[in-house]
Amino acid sequence: METTPTENEKNVAAAMHLSTFTKYIFPFGNFLAPLLLWTTNKDKPFVREHGRQAINFQLSILLYSLAIGIVCLPFFVIFASDFTGLVEVIDDHVHDITIRNVENLSSYLVLFLVVAVLLFGVFVFELYCVIQGTLHANKGQLYKYPLSIQFIKINEDEQEQEEESQSSINQSENEHVS
Repeated sequence: METTPTENEKNVAAAMHLSTFTKYIFPFGNFLAPLLLWTTNKDKPFVREHGRQAINFQLSILLYSLAIGIVCLPFFVIFASDFTGLVEVIDDHVHDITIRNVENLSSYLVLFLVVAVLLFGVFVFELYCVIQGTLHANKGQLYKYPLSIQFIKINEDEQEQEEESQSSINQSENEHVS
């Protein structure tokens, strides 16, 4: 990999990270937009690595969100069986609220609060990591997303090129320190 990416490569890599926010505009935009930028610029090693990282992270976030949903699903099913009773209690006691009525609602509220906090935490984590990836790309640095599962791996030729560039970077850093 080149040790100094061009301004165009830095901008494309930064745009790749930022393009993950297109999921708020159209469905699966967080996969399609970076994938489009990645495939059109796959010949540039710096951009290729940032694209691979961005797509892997988005797939990881999807997996984590699905895992939260799957873990919470049995609780929703258990509470849904009592949902008709809850609706009747609310209808019958709209003006007469007692502790018993609040206890019936508490399990729903706790479950909703736990799911909301977990999903909000994933959202904040994703927001922070994407911004960090964008800033690193804009500075011309590589960025590895934390807690990212490597779904798309680099092939052996790319691995050798990356190791050679890392050794040349480390060698140049050692020369500057001496």
